[in-house]
Amino acid sequence: MKTAIVTGSYDPITTGHFDLIKRASELFPRVIVAVLDNTEKRFLFNTEKRFLSVKACFSHNANITVRLWNGLLADLVLQTENPVIVRGARNTLDFEYERILFEINRELADAESIILPAKKEYEFISSTFVRELIKYKRPLTGYVPDKAIEILNKE
Repeated sequence: MKTAIVTGSYDPITTGHFDLIKRASELFPRVIVAVLDNTEKRFLFNTEKRFLSVKACFSHNANITVRLWNGLLADLVLQTENPVIVRGARNTLDFEYERILFEINRELADAESIILPAKKEYEFISSTFVRELIKYKRPLTGYVPDKAIEILNKE
C-alpha cells in the first residue's frame, strides 16, 4: 500500500491545503501530513499552533496522521514505507516550482511525486493571503478550516 506524504508549513493551514489533504486521503490508504518546522523561516504562528490546527482538522480521519517534521522531505520519504509525495499547484508558477522539487526529491530519495491541481475555488487562496487577512483583522471563514480557526484564535 502506498503512503501519501503531504508537507507544508501551514502558517496557517488554508481551505486549499485542507482540500488537497482530503483528496489525497481519498486516493491513498494512508496519508502523512508533515508540518514542517524550519528554524530558518519566520512564522506568524508558532510550531505548536500550526501543528495543533492541522491536527484538529483531521482528527476524525483514521487514515490521516499529522506529525511535525524538522528535516528534508527526502529523509521523511526514506523513512516511509511505499511513499509518494503529493503536492498541490494553484497555477503554472506553482507547477513549475513543484516540478523542480520533484526533481530534487527524485535525486535525493528516488521519490515519486503527484501534483494535484487546485480546485478553481481555491486557486487564489494562499497562506500569505490569509496572513494579510489576519494582519488587518478580517474574517477567516472560507479561507481557513473552522477547526483551525478555533485553535489559531486561542491565546
